[in-house]
Amino acid sequence: MAELGIDDVRAAAERLAGVAHRTPVLTSRTVDGLTGARVLAKAESFQRGGAFKFRGAYNAVASLDPDVRARGVLAYSSGNHAQAIALAAQLHDVPAVIVMPHDAPPTKVAATEGYGAEVVRYDRYAQDREEIGRLLAAERGLTLIPPYDHPAVMAGQGTVALELIEQAGPLDVLAVCVGGGGLISGCATAATALSPGVRVVGVEPAAGDDVRRSLAAGRRVSVPVPRTIADGQQTTSPGELTFPVIQRLVSEVVTVTDEEIVAAMVLAFERLKVVLEPSGASALAALLAGRVPDVAGRRVGVTLSGGNVGAARFAELTAGSGLAAGGGRRGT
Repeated sequence: MAELGIDDVRAAAERLAGVAHRTPVLTSRTVDGLTGARVLAKAESFQRGGAFKFRGAYNAVASLDPDVRARGVLAYSSGNHAQAIALAAQLHDVPAVIVMPHDAPPTKVAATEGYGAEVVRYDRYAQDREEIGRLLAAERGLTLIPPYDHPAVMAGQGTVALELIEQAGPLDVLAVCVGGGGLISGCATAATALSPGVRVVGVEPAAGDDVRRSLAAGRRVSVPVPRTIADGQQTTSPGELTFPVIQRLVSEVVTVTDEEIVAAMVLAFERLKVVLEPSGASALAALLAGRVPDVAGRRVGVTLSGGNVGAARFAELTAGSGLAAGGGRRGT
C-alpha cells in the first residue's frame, strides 16, 4: 500500500459528501472543568449506522469497480463495521454477507440484518474470523472488506478528524479510541496534516492493550481475545497496514478500565445528553480519568465513536452509577 495521506482522506470526504452525516461537535463546561482542557467531542454516535464505521465502509464499497461491487461484499465484525458494510451495500444495491460472533450485541445483529445483509455466526474465542471470511468470500466470489486493515476504510475513518478540525479549528491533542487501528490511523493522518504539532493519543481497554504493547515492542504483538465490555475493541493485534501509520504518527497509547468506561458513559448521558456504547466512550474515559497527559489549558479533540448499545444493556452497565450533581443540559 502506498503511504496513506491527506489527499486520500480528502478523496474519501468527497465520496461521503451528501451521504454520511456531518456529525456535531459537542462541548461541556462540566467536562472542561473535570479535565482542565477545552474538550471538543466529535459525536459519531449520530453517524449513519450509529458509529464512525459507516465512513470507511461506504468509502471502500464506493471505491470498488462497478462490476466487482455488483458481485457483492463480505465483512467480519462484532457489530459496527457489520452494520456499516450492510448499509453501504444496501445503498449500492449489492448483496452483503457479514461474519459476526455468537456473542455480538443483539441490537447490532438486528440492525445488520435490518439493512438486508446475510449474517453468518461464529465463536470468537474458538474460531478465526479472518479465515472464515477469506474462505467464504472465495467460495461466493465476494469482495472482502475487513474492518480496519484496508486503505479505503482507513481513509474514510480519517474524515472524522478532517471534519472535526474544519468545525472546531486546530487541536493541541486528539484522543482516539483504538481497536485494530483504522480510526486512529486515518485520524492521525488527517490531524497531523491539518493541525501541525497536534499530539495524537490512542485509547485501549486495559484488558486488551495490544497496540500499546506493539508500540513498546516495535512490532505487532498479539494478545488473547480481550475480556472487556468494549466489544468494538476486542481486537487481538493492530493491523498490518494500520500499525506503521500508528508508529509514525501516534504519540502514545493509554488504557482505561471497564469501570472508567462506564463512568464516561454515565457522564456523557447526564451532561452531553448522548448515549455511547462502551467502545464509543473509551477515549472520553481516558480524558476524564486523567490518563491522557498534559491536557490542561489545551484544545483537546475526542472521538465519541459510537452509540450502538441497547437500552437493557445500557441500563445493566450503568446501574448504580451516576453523577452526584445530577443531570445537566447539553453545553453546560
